[in-house]
Amino acid sequence: NKLMARVVTPSDSIDYTELAYKPAQNTSANMHKFTYGITSDPLILFACAFSALIHDVDHSGLPNAVLAEEDHPLAQMYRNKSIAEQNSVDLAWGLLMDPGYGALRKCLFADHEDDQKRFQQLLVNSVMATDIFDPELNEMRNRRWVKAFASSNSTVASSASSVSMPASDESDLRATIVIEHIIQAADVSHTMQHWHVYQKWNRRLFEEMYSAFQSGRVKQDPSKGWYKGELWF
Repeated sequence: NKLMARVVTPSDSIDYTELAYKPAQNTSANMHKFTYGITSDPLILFACAFSALIHDVDHSGLPNAVLAEEDHPLAQMYRNKSIAEQNSVDLAWGLLMDPGYGALRKCLFADHEDDQKRFQQLLVNSVMATDIFDPELNEMRNRRWVKAFASSNSTVASSASSVSMPASDESDLRATIVIEHIIQAADVSHTMQHWHVYQKWNRRLFEEMYSAFQSGRVKQDPSKGWYKGELWF
């Protein structure tokens, strides 16, 4: 909550000790510092929004584990790693590269190849962050978090990062982690939306998963425990 509040509160600074808002001085500079440059970079901001928009493109309602177990063509293509996520990125990127979206690309990248490459890297990293069930990826993210944010006095931090980083590299690493948490928050925030919006998309998700169960592709009946599962979410 503290992390997200810093990102979404541009006109105030927050004293978390007193839990009170105080007017900020040099707001732009403070926001740049507190968000590790994220709020000062329009391309990053759009990459976050675009990633949230496309991260489940073409999702079949089947988890990656089932696609891997079935030896689905997508599982073969992506070697059983973040199958649905990689598929979503590839489809969305292919659509963005369509000639019909030339004006949008011109606005985003202004024919600068470096900006297009950076946007693609942001997109891939953000969408991959929504694969929260891959233990290897989770372990990698946890190590990066410790390296970037753990106290310098912490035994864990010292063992995780024996070589100090330049300040700019540390800021970039922290920005990467913040972006990952933003997209993860967007991924699981459906229960926070308007009730009618939530019902619409939750019903569609249930129908996808129940169809997979009826066809024998998923062993667990999603109707058993769906209510409790949404409360847990």
